Amino acid sequence: MKTLTVREVPDTVYAVLKEEAETNGRSLQAQVLWVLAKETRLRKGGFLGAARRWQRRLAGCELGDAVADIRAGRERQ
Repeated sequence: MKTLTVREVPDTVYAVLKEEAETNGRSLQAQVLWVLAKETRLRKGGFLGAARRWQRRLAGCELGDAVADIRAGRERQ
């Protein structure tokens, strides 16, 4: 496994990564690795590849009607 050092990370980028790491219960290093791996997978298959994979995963799932659900929720209030 390789080691990667990133210098001069902007404070805003660091803060977002740190916050996301805490939210996801990961260390900062684990969060950065997760982001890099996710981006690599998306780039490898491209956006359309990722969309096709999600389409296959969701095939046959009843997703409902979001607009109808929102309207029904508003009526209950």
